[in-house]
Amino acid sequence: MAARSASIVPTCRTRPDNCQRHEVHVSPMRMLEITDARGAIIARPWLERAEAVHRQLRTALPADYAAKMLRVFAGGGRMVVAVDGDVVEGLAVWRVHENTAVGVHLYVDDLVTDEQRRSCGVGHVLMQWLEQRARDLACVALVLDSGTQRTRAHRFYFREGLAVVCFNFSKDLPAPR
Repeated sequence: MAARSASIVPTCRTRPDNCQRHEVHVSPMRMLEITDARGAIIARPWLERAEAVHRQLRTALPADYAAKMLRVFAGGGRMVVAVDGDVVEGLAVWRVHENTAVGVHLYVDDLVTDEQRRSCGVGHVLMQWLEQRARDLACVALVLDSGTQRTRAHRFYFREGLAVVCFNFSKDLPAPR
């Protein structure tokens, strides 16, 4: 099965320091779903191309990226990539989740734009796509967690209309014996 392509939107084709001028150097960007509704990979070549961008955020991903992502997809994760030609400019890993605090919501595991394409609108387009998917799936919210050190990402999320509504606490546990 071929990857599903969604909306073509303009994005700049310059380095980030020049990307504040979106009216120049525009080229089309497509959104491609890597997984189907069941989590099956429908675009393996695009998953392979997404790996380098994904590792910019998740540096500790295991060497067998495909196997890791298969487990994530089997657990409900889905992936969409923003592409220009044959280049992955950004990606989102997401899932629909229901809990007692929020209800049915779209949770974003990972949202990353290639380092060379940041501040060029790629993240904004990914967020728009995620919001529309959340609406299509009757979700009441779009939720994500962001590391406290990621202040640049936080500014982006605030610009996108997200708010800090809770703290996420974590405790590392020893590996099972």
